[in-house]
Amino acid sequence: MNADEFISERVVTYQQWYDRKAVIAKSRFLWMRGFSVVGGAIVPVLVNLPIKQEVVSGLSAVTIAVTIISLLVVICVSLESVLHYREQWKNYRSTEQLLGHEMIAFRAETGPYAVKGPEDRLRIFVQRVEDAIRAENTATLNVMTMAADAADAARGRSQIG
Repeated sequence: MNADEFISERVVTYQQWYDRKAVIAKSRFLWMRGFSVVGGAIVPVLVNLPIKQEVVSGLSAVTIAVTIISLLVVICVSLESVLHYREQWKNYRSTEQLLGHEMIAFRAETGPYAVKGPEDRLRIFVQRVEDAIRAENTATLNVMTMAADAADAARGRSQIG
């Protein structure tokens, strides 16, 4: 495999994949965080409204709204603590950017690529790109494993108490 093939088949493909994943993770993180903040701010206001009109089985519209909003806020906060969209976004974006920097340095023959011989440059480039991909995979697995361990520990505590 030559440099152009490696760049198009591996580097650019992974950059595009990391970019898509970063955009999705960022969107989910910001949506969930935004909803949690707005919902958390709305609930105390609704609780203090003097509306007591019964809608269903002795419950007012405010009580129903507060319950639903509170439930959704708890779900969003809980999912974020399990799925770690912020960490995923940062991992994906930083890896996508790193691959771009490596490609530019390789093409400009600067930094670690300022060596004699195209074979040596390509070998170093491939190694650094694969190391970056491996590091991102490890970071993502660590984040997800810690989240699963925390969830298991919480379940264990709730079953004991």
